[in-house]
Order: sequence, then structure tokens, then C-alpha cells
Amino acid sequence: MSLISLSLGVTNLLIFPPLDGGKILLLIIEGIRKKPLKQETELKIQMLGFAILITLSLFVTFNDVTRIVR
Repeated sequence: MSLISLSLGVTNLLIFPPLDGGKILLLIIEGIRKKPLKQETELKIQMLGFAILITLSLFVTFNDVTRIVR
């Protein structure tokens, strides 16, 4: 159980916009720039990352299902 929890925590810290690591990266960028990103820009980055994550999930699921059917 602890291995699953640790694995999920590490995965959540990946530098990918919809995950916590992506939020940390955006905060670091804001700190370097010394001014916050526009809310619209941050929202677009988050939505693009979420769309990529959903597409990847669908692709992986499709591959798994086709392997089971064969």
C-alpha cells in the first residue's frame, strides 16, 4: 500500500501542467519573472496539459483493450 502511495506522490510531482509539479513550475517561473502570469495564460497552459493527459490516457486504454481482444 505504501508503494502505491509513494508512486502516486512521485507521479503527481511530474513537471506537467495539470499536475502539482506543473503548478510548482509555474510558481518558479513567476518568481523568476517577479510578476504573476496572466490568469488566461495560466488557464490555457493548464487546459492544454489536461487535454494532453486525457489523450494519453485514452491512447493507453485503447492499446490495453486491443491487446486483451487479440
